[in-house]
Amino acid sequence: MAKHSRSEKPCDRCTSLASLRYRCQYDASAQWQLICPSCWEQVSQDNPHYRYGGTWKARKKD
Repeated sequence: MAKHSRSEKPCDRCTSLASLRYRCQYDASAQWQLICPSCWEQVSQDNPHYRYGGTWKARKKD
């Protein structure tokens, strides 16, 4: 049985490692950021600057 692990990368907002990140804009700078699900919940709610740009998922390694 082969083990599968996921690569994790840091959240652009809180720097915690995440295997799932959301690409979004959430402030007046309008810069794209890749953020973890926890940060995404915080910035997506009632935010006039919020714009979703896709989901990044870590690839499984063989």
